Amino acid sequence: MLDQKTIDIIKSTVPVLEEHGEQITTVFYKRMFENHPELLNIFNHANQKQGRQQRALAGTVYAAAKYIDNLEMILPVVNQIAHKHRSLGILPEHYPIVGKYLLLGIKEVLGDAATDEIIHAWTEAYGVIADAFISVEAEMYDEAASQNGGWKGFRPFIVANRVEESEVITSFYLKPVDGKALASFKPGQYISIKLEIEGEEFTHIRQYSLSDAPGKDYYRISVKKEAGIETPDGKVSNYLHNSVEEGEVLQISAPAGDFFLDTERDTPVVLLSGGVGLTPMVSMLNTVAELNPEKEVTFIHAALNGKVHALKEEVAATAAKAKVNSVVFYDQPTEEDRQSNSFDVEGYITKKWLKENIDLDQADFYFCGPVPFMKAVNSSLKALGVTEDRIHFEFFGPMASLEA
Repeated sequence: MLDQKTIDIIKSTVPVLEEHGEQITTVFYKRMFENHPELLNIFNHANQKQGRQQRALAGTVYAAAKYIDNLEMILPVVNQIAHKHRSLGILPEHYPIVGKYLLLGIKEVLGDAATDEIIHAWTEAYGVIADAFISVEAEMYDEAASQNGGWKGFRPFIVANRVEESEVITSFYLKPVDGKALASFKPGQYISIKLEIEGEEFTHIRQYSLSDAPGKDYYRISVKKEAGIETPDGKVSNYLHNSVEEGEVLQISAPAGDFFLDTERDTPVVLLSGGVGLTPMVSMLNTVAELNPEKEVTFIHAALNGKVHALKEEVAATAAKAKVNSVVFYDQPTEEDRQSNSFDVEGYITKKWLKENIDLDQADFYFCGPVPFMKAVNSSLKALGVTEDRIHFEFFGPMASLEA
């Protein structure tokens, strides 16, 4: 427990963190990787180069300072980050390293304003926050390892099959090399894949949503090939598309994530996706179709056009055997799309369309896609009176805010 003086000092730094937080976390990562380059085997290089990780950490530090006297307020954030940490393999011994360079970052950016009193207070506060993460993550590691078919760390899986779903998305069917049981998961969760790419100094870890229902003898991920192999996001996805064939072995951590379908609720479900954000939505859709085919589901997917629309036939087949209303939006349909009537609406998912076509009073809404898509969906749902407890979404990458 922190004493009141320490709490008061931490709270006094909230305005400073709001103004300088991202600068502090940028310096933090730079100094930490200079002195501990081995940690680049864990951290996502793409998120680092694009500044997403720095912004996410700045937001977390700010929230921790703001609620330092009531950390229960940020438990959802802690839980979400802890899932990612468990999936990546973050361990208790990493926390003192992070703490050291975070404090150095505060001192370097704030200079004389970071008095000894402030640094001492933040040292104590970081210890409390780190202990909270370590405790939550320890439970997650135990849970992942102790379940039937579970494991700790990374486990070798063979690529049993790969299927081109569109011009830019390929599915990989993964089975454990040891042939033993495979842990179940909740529809919407993800796995981490650790890759050693020829010519790269460090390993790359990426997280991909599972795109089929649980209960199979395989995991399926459906990966979008990002444009440009030299771009941070493109390096791993291009490697998977261009170099990983059937029979290859990949290192995978057990399923994780706090975004998943609540299969116990009997309310209608609306699943909205943009682009490759449909992967967790298809997992949810297939799960509902198997467990409760009479449940009312609306599956809304937005894509550029039919060339990049993945898993279309699978969704249509699932919709035909369950109580599913499937709606497809194309914002740039091809002539072939028009002639084959392969979409329902031209343009974007709008607040007006949702108001006119969706029962907003009872349904639970789940959505995933590019950040602009999710911001638009989130703001539309809130403007239409959908309560926060019925709005669920997933970020691909570090946590961010849809309110910004």
